[in-house]
Amino acid sequence: MMGRCVVVAMLAALMPALLPAQGYRVRLDTRLQSVAFRGVQLDSIPASDAVMGPSGGFLTPDGIAAQCFSGLAFCTFFRPGPERQGGPLVTTADVAVWGLGIPGLTVRGKLRIGADLGDVDTWPGTDPAVQLLEGYAEYASRYVTAQLGRTHVVSRFGFTGFDGARVEVRPLPSLRVLGYGGWGLARGIALPVTSDALNPLDDFQPRDRQLVVGTRLGWSAGPVEASVLYQREVDPAVDLFVTERVAFEGALYPLRGLTIAGGADYDLSFDYWGTAEARVGWVHPHALVHVTAGGRRYRPHFDLWTIWGAFSPTPYRALFGSAAVRPIDGVEVRARGEVYRFDDSEAQTGLARFEDDGWRWAWGATVSRFDPWTVFGEYHADFGPGAASLGFEGGVSVQPIEEFAATALVGTLQRPLEFRFDDAKVWTYGFRVDYQPHAAVGLLLEVHRYDEVRRRPDAARLDWDQVRVNAGVRFVFGSGGSEGGLHPAILRIPDVPRTR
Repeated sequence: MMGRCVVVAMLAALMPALLPAQGYRVRLDTRLQSVAFRGVQLDSIPASDAVMGPSGGFLTPDGIAAQCFSGLAFCTFFRPGPERQGGPLVTTADVAVWGLGIPGLTVRGKLRIGADLGDVDTWPGTDPAVQLLEGYAEYASRYVTAQLGRTHVVSRFGFTGFDGARVEVRPLPSLRVLGYGGWGLARGIALPVTSDALNPLDDFQPRDRQLVVGTRLGWSAGPVEASVLYQREVDPAVDLFVTERVAFEGALYPLRGLTIAGGADYDLSFDYWGTAEARVGWVHPHALVHVTAGGRRYRPHFDLWTIWGAFSPTPYRALFGSAAVRPIDGVEVRARGEVYRFDDSEAQTGLARFEDDGWRWAWGATVSRFDPWTVFGEYHADFGPGAASLGFEGGVSVQPIEEFAATALVGTLQRPLEFRFDDAKVWTYGFRVDYQPHAAVGLLLEVHRYDEVRRRPDAARLDWDQVRVNAGVRFVFGSGGSEGGLHPAILRIPDVPRTR
């Protein structure tokens, strides 16, 4: 924690000194959690030591279900693994600097520092300890927005991060042209795919970072919006594609409150259609009713360097709908549902029959008419191939003053599994407190109790109960803004000048 205070002091001290005439804003968010994990551990015994169970099948001498194959000298089984305690401590720093002598020029950065205070390899995301999530210079004017550095693009293709540049040009009010490119980051994380932290497959991991290039052309006129996207990634070591896709999407607003939208993407690398959807939504002029209905076809996307594309991912088709109604002021009732079916995988399973369809639905309500109290809850169920889940979660929150809010939570989740007998049911109880004594300081405390039962007919059955704690503190300070100076907690840190 002392290291974090030094970072705060350095940022607060250096910003005004280096940029005396500029404005800046720094947001520091520190979170500390206490979590526990217990999995299973693969073990084996000589086949001669296995015993026949009362209902068939093999057991270890201490009563754990085992898998034995004819002709093999050993039987394998899974016993409860060791308990591992984790204590992830993460600090995220957001920095923005403007007024650099060029109108429209801003420098932005987001840095994450993490460490696990518990057992080794208990909690993911803390390796490496320092991660640069974003860091770029941005120039924005009426017709052009340009970024240079570590940035990203969010589109139908997902979250694409890279070290390079992105430029959006708006030559006409109805036309937007975006182009971007650079050295790519791994999907879903701000690390290159060559990082040791992303190396579970060793020899199958690319040795060089991929090159990312993409463009988007967007057009809007009155009630119509449309865009075309293209993105390709290339492995420079072999000069071959990692992925290449094109997409189309659009929306139509024929009447007030009515939206018709949809889109689709095509994978040029695998030569097939990927994900597509179409939906219709309507919102009451006074937001008393909100209804959405539509359908989609989902197919997962895999890069060509991975082995997963060889398994020909099978898409599913779904019909979905949702509705939210406010019958009276301060009361909202909502529901959503979906049915889906997988396409024929063309796999032959002559001795077994498997489900290829499923459904999911949920309904809930929120009551906030008794100020300062709010009551909310939702029941959900999901039944699909191989597994199902159903449960409830809800709570009561109170906010007597603007600076303070407290919430009590309760929930349950049951997870029946079709192909194994390790079904689980868990109850959760907890509370959360948010306190903001000053515009520049915020405090958070969450405590949750988990009572879990894993149902097995053998000796590997275990009850896994634990308490999880999540505590956080947020500081926001800067110059040239409306924060009105630093909080006394910041001013007590040595060498931090008092900014007015």
